[in-house]
Amino acid sequence: MTQPVAQNSTIRNVLLAGILLMLAGDFLFALNDAMGKWLVASFSVGQVVLIRSIGAFFVLGPMIAHQGAAKLFRMERPELQILRVVMTTLDTALFYAAVVYLPLADVMSFYMAGPIYVAALSHLLLGEKVGWRRWVAILLGFCGVVIMLKPSSAAFSLSSSFALAGSIAFAFAIILNRRLRGTSDTNLVTWQTIGTLLVGGVLTIGAWQTPSALDFGAMLLLGIVSCSAHLMITRALKLAPASTLAPLHYTLLLWAVVFGLVFFGDVPSPRILIGSGIIVLAGLFIFHRQKVVDTTVPPENVPKGVN
Repeated sequence: MTQPVAQNSTIRNVLLAGILLMLAGDFLFALNDAMGKWLVASFSVGQVVLIRSIGAFFVLGPMIAHQGAAKLFRMERPELQILRVVMTTLDTALFYAAVVYLPLADVMSFYMAGPIYVAALSHLLLGEKVGWRRWVAILLGFCGVVIMLKPSSAAFSLSSSFALAGSIAFAFAIILNRRLRGTSDTNLVTWQTIGTLLVGGVLTIGAWQTPSALDFGAMLLLGIVSCSAHLMITRALKLAPASTLAPLHYTLLLWAVVFGLVFFGDVPSPRILIGSGIIVLAGLFIFHRQKVVDTTVPPENVPKGVN
């Protein structure tokens, strides 16, 4: 009798640890995004991305040393690895390009549509069966995106298109994650960081501004925070079911609203609130239906931090 009680207590503790790690990781991702918005107001996107990528190696360095640098070059499906690096680099660069002009909550709302794109792309690219209920949810999610975009010649902006394109690149990266399940997180994160470092270096040519010690440290911290958040969410997914953690990821949107209001004075418009509300509801329904139909939700379906 004592053993089942102790086992149930252990399971509850493990689940609680997963939930707390997920919430902490999402908070750090939102903090990372707010810091990034603050920095790209003074420095070029390329420079922020370059120094941020260098900062990430403060976290990745010990991980690479632990597994051995040689393992970085033992690639599963190198063509997919390269494509994933391209998509994650686009995701990061377009996100920062968008937040130069758009409120943080607006950009984050576009990225919250990632799971909706994933559900549609999984049917088209992976041959996964998507029932009519999920297709209805996908279409409703797209309606939420259209509401946020407000596509007219007067309202549709280049910044909105950056956010939209970045969220689609993010969805493709998630799909590629599912195709590369056998690759370690260290390899995946290291190569995507190298990709953003190289692109940041190219974009910085002719646009370098010598930062103060505070700004340089903030850019390095940006990489440390982002990488730490990614590792927290990865660990959370190993401790608790993805179907339990998926709804918690939408706290990113809440933090984006709070940070945008506190640090930048941005108040989300009714159009953004309505559109993001539709997207969140559609995304939650897709997670629910996948749990009902497939009994398990692959970890890769959980929208990871956009950066």
